[in-house]
Amino acid sequence: MKWRLLPAARFGAAAAHWDALRAGLPAAPMFAPAFVDALLEAFGSGPELLALCEDEAGPCAAAVLAPQGPGRWATFQPAQAPLGLWLQRPGIPAASLLAGLGGALPGFALQLGLTQCDPLLLPRPAPGAGDNMRTLDYIATARIDVTGGFEDYWNGRGKNLRANLKKQRKRLAADGIATRLDVVDQPGMMAAAVADYGRLEGAGWKARGGTAVDAGNAQGLFYARMLEAFARDGGARAYRYWFGERLVAMDLCILERDTIVILKTAYDESAADGLSPALLMREEACRALFDEERFARIEFYGRVMEWHTRWTDQVRTLYHLNHYRWPALARLHAMLRERGAAHLQNGA
Repeated sequence: MKWRLLPAARFGAAAAHWDALRAGLPAAPMFAPAFVDALLEAFGSGPELLALCEDEAGPCAAAVLAPQGPGRWATFQPAQAPLGLWLQRPGIPAASLLAGLGGALPGFALQLGLTQCDPLLLPRPAPGAGDNMRTLDYIATARIDVTGGFEDYWNGRGKNLRANLKKQRKRLAADGIATRLDVVDQPGMMAAAVADYGRLEGAGWKARGGTAVDAGNAQGLFYARMLEAFARDGGARAYRYWFGERLVAMDLCILERDTIVILKTAYDESAADGLSPALLMREEACRALFDEERFARIEFYGRVMEWHTRWTDQVRTLYHLNHYRWPALARLHAMLRERGAAHLQNGA
C-alpha cells in the first residue's frame, strides 16, 4: 500500500479515486464529492491535505486531513459535516492503513485521529485490535428503517405521539388552518430555500447563540452551494411545512441511492404554542417517504434527543478512532483521559 498527499484544494482531481471507494460502501451522501468540495470551499483554511492510498487492486483508502497542532492530525471536521472524511475499502484493517499514513504525513506524526466514525460504514475495531489504537464514544444517533408500509410503522409508534399529533391536527382544522407540505428539489430554487430556512432559524434560539444559518453567512453559503450541486443530480430536497400561508418548519436533506439524510431542521418557535410544527412535518414527510418506496434509511446523524426515540428505536453510537505512533503514547493518552474524567466526577 502506498500513500500520496496532495493539497486538499485539489480534491476535484481525485474524485474518481474517492468515488471508487464510496461505491463499495452503504450509501452515505455526506461523502459525495459535491459535499466535500463545498465543505472545503466554505471552511477550509489552507493547510488541509488530501491523502490517497492505493495497492495492487486499486484505491484502498482516502481522507481529508487537517493539522491539530505539533505532531497531531485528524480528519477535517467542520461542524456542518456529520462524519469525518475517511473512506476505506472494506476488509482492510484500519490499523495498517493508519500506520502507513502516519509515516507519510509531513513532520513527525505522533497521533492521527479519525473523528465521528459511523460503524455502519467503518466497523469499530474491537478492544485490543491494535496496541497503537484507541476508540472513544462520540454520540448516539438515530435512523428510521423504511420497511413495510407507513401505517404499520406509524401504529408501532407510541400511543402518546400519535394521539398528540392527531389532537394538534384537529385543533388546526377547528381554527380553519390548512397544513401543507411541499418539496423543493430544483437547483435554481435551493438558494431561496436556504434563505427561507435561515429566516426560520434566525428567529429562534440559534440566532441568540450566534449559530443560526443565514443566507449571507458562511453556513448559508455552504448549504446553498452544496444543495444546488446535489440537486443537479436529483440528490437534494428542502421540505417546507406551512400553516396556511405561513412557513412554520423546514428540513434540509441530501439523498443517495436508498438513503436520505436530514441535515438540518428548523421551525417557527412563535407558532409552537401547544403545537409541534417540526413533528407534524415529520409525520407527513415520513408518510411520503414510505409511499415513495425508494428509501431504506432515513438518517438523522445528530445526537439522539428524546423526540428521536418516539420515532424510532434504531440507535447506534458514532465513535472517534485515534492511532498513535507508539503503543506507550496510546497508553499515556488513555491514562490522562481517565484521570481527567475522574477529576471532573470528583468535582475537584
